[in-house]
Amino acid sequence: MDLFSLQGKIALVTGALGLIGKEHCRALAQAGATVIVADLNQDACAEFAETLPNGAVGLSFGITSEQEVIKAAEWVESHFSCVDILVNNAAINDHFKTDADILAISSFENYPVEMFEKSWEVNVKGLFLCSQKFGQLMLKKGNGSIINIASTYGIVGPDQSLYQNEAGEQLFYKTPAYPTTKGAVINFTRYLSAYWGKAGIRVNTLSPGGVENGQTDFFIQKYAQKTSLNRMAQTNDYAGALVFLASDASSYMTGANLVVDGGFTSI
Repeated sequence: MDLFSLQGKIALVTGALGLIGKEHCRALAQAGATVIVADLNQDACAEFAETLPNGAVGLSFGITSEQEVIKAAEWVESHFSCVDILVNNAAINDHFKTDADILAISSFENYPVEMFEKSWEVNVKGLFLCSQKFGQLMLKKGNGSIINIASTYGIVGPDQSLYQNEAGEQLFYKTPAYPTTKGAVINFTRYLSAYWGKAGIRVNTLSPGGVENGQTDFFIQKYAQKTSLNRMAQTNDYAGALVFLASDASSYMTGANLVVDGGFTSI
């Protein structure tokens, strides 16, 4: 079991205050890592970090700003000298201000390019910048593990029938931005793993399935029927996979996409 230990490791998680971001932090900390809780709100990051063991700290910066990411990397280097594990978890999914026009706006034919660009900015550019700047700290040390969080929708196209009500009426459409950007995350992982492999830096993708989070009973049931395990994920269902990718237990694994989706993409 020592292969799974993260004792003495420094791990940075972006989007750390999100639905599964907090669980990522807890999993890494429980495995022994000192976790840098990274998100936009410094007070909230620091407050959550206080709940974690091993001297966790909070760090706020915007992942889409190159200057902010550079400053964050400089801060990490000055305080910890290195980062061993980077979890690129931060991402956005489309949300609409009102329900009145969500069906029309979410359709591909009417989908605003501004929303597509915003998702690309966070989900791809932000991941690129964090990998580039924090990865350079790993280069100095000669090893590291980068874990990019993608999605089942980076692998398969959305089943739009999931977003219908009990009468079969379409409530909204899953928009093109999230699947497109998550597909880009998976191929960026392949690129970077090949590029940095000889430098001792492993780069892998974790693709989670849908997490139960206050959806209607009808949606949860429909989604569950599309999985082999007949349920949606709980927030802590990805802890083991994350620690595996972060630790020496996966030391001969790079460029891979670890799919943890209850069988959603297998049937």
